[in-house]
Amino acid sequence: MLVASGLTLALGGRRVLDGVALGLRRGEWAAIVGPNGAGKSTLLTLLAGLRRPDAGRVELDGRPIGAWSARERAQRVAWLSQHGEADGDIAARDVVRLGRLPHHGLFGGVTAADEAAVEAAMAETECAAFASRRLSELSGGERQRVLLARALAVRSPLLLLDEPTTHLDAPHQRALVASLRERARAGAAVAAVLHDLTLALAADRLLVLERGRLRADGPPAHAEVRAALQAVFGGAIRVERLPDPAHDGERWVALPDL
Repeated sequence: MLVASGLTLALGGRRVLDGVALGLRRGEWAAIVGPNGAGKSTLLTLLAGLRRPDAGRVELDGRPIGAWSARERAQRVAWLSQHGEADGDIAARDVVRLGRLPHHGLFGGVTAADEAAVEAAMAETECAAFASRRLSELSGGERQRVLLARALAVRSPLLLLDEPTTHLDAPHQRALVASLRERARAGAAVAAVLHDLTLALAADRLLVLERGRLRADGPPAHAEVRAALQAVFGGAIRVERLPDPAHDGERWVALPDL
């Protein structure tokens, strides 16, 4: 659905991305991982069309991403930034309703389908209980669930999420992973920047970045992908296999190598 080739970008005199090429496919969720400063968040902004690369290109459904209008792009790409931009004085339900804005427009009428999408997204992220409270009144985890619901309410075929598990407790992290997996199985393409490597290893595919370069791209089951993951973190972690009958007989976890 989305193809990037030769993405290069320098910021403040430093090359943040260096010739990154990748594709995001429908029916698959990919975790973008790497150490601090690897270029993960910057890569996601380029894939979303929010920043232009110095070199290279991004194509969405076969067209340069810049050829889509802002509204068309917003209908096709759901975006969650690392810091979750939203006005703190707006009620949670109204924040989630912003996810439907690309569909009905600023002056268009809200439809029953829009409201159904909002309700479903809030139920999925378990934030309906505080729908009338303002963002400024919510805890960090509650706020994050509202912002996730806003992204999910778009119902776009492509989700780009930067640190979606920020402030979430273990049950809601697990629920988010299940949600991303379900969205992908329903035909969406999902890419999420994740610092929690064990959560990332639950993805269909890992994109391992280091110093602006893509060091590995493939499923966690591939030995070379796991080796690259351990290498980019300087051997501070090790990846081990655990038996797990509920997930094709095995799963991978990242442990600190103390």
